[in-house]
Amino acid sequence: MRNYILYIVLFFSLTINAQVQDTLKVTVQDSSVLYSIELEEIVVTRNGVKGLDEQRKKILILKRRVYKVYPYAKLTAEKLLQINETMAKLKTNKEKKKYFKLVEKYLQEEFEPKLKKLSRKDGQILVKLIYRQTGSTTFDLIKDYKSGWKAFWSSNTAKLFSIDLKTKYEPFDVLEDFHIESILVTAFKERYLVQQPSAKDIDLKKLAANWREKIQKMKEARLEKEELEEVKNNN
Repeated sequence: MRNYILYIVLFFSLTINAQVQDTLKVTVQDSSVLYSIELEEIVVTRNGVKGLDEQRKKILILKRRVYKVYPYAKLTAEKLLQINETMAKLKTNKEKKKYFKLVEKYLQEEFEPKLKKLSRKDGQILVKLIYRQTGSTTFDLIKDYKSGWKAFWSSNTAKLFSIDLKTKYEPFDVLEDFHIESILVTAFKERYLVQQPSAKDIDLKKLAANWREKIQKMKEARLEKEELEEVKNNN
């Protein structure tokens, strides 16, 4: 089943040049780490330090997943460009079909065993990062390079494992995507991952301001709720 979920990566990724080192360090003070804004919201809750530690643990796990799958998403974008350039040079449909079959056969033999080891959550993160790097959902990429029928069945199969191939990357609206972008910004700056520009520009200052405002509202709402609960308990 995971073959369907990760088909687009098998189709576009020709090689992985190196493994990235994960130092497993997450601190509020990390330079350019936008997700520290969210950590501040945890501190004011009744969970105190425990809540902060739990949040750090979740981000650390997410960081490991991002480090693991980002190279696949990056290579997907690179090979998509390469394939399009090669296809443009081929003159007949017969030549194009032959080229497609050769690429697909090589990728399945070379990378299928590696991609099968990805977990369900790894697949969810990978789908988001493919959108970040290509500007298209995994569903649309499969539809464009195979048939719409193939994309339909791939999507429905993926949903059985809680992976929606139509998922987009939305760091301004989805908290997990905001965390992912924060992790990438730091990884690029510290050279743990090789930076590749996202398909769509992301204004980091606006992103930080956006979530700072949202987190402030979360803090106010949570404090108000806690105050109401305290009044209720006292009565």
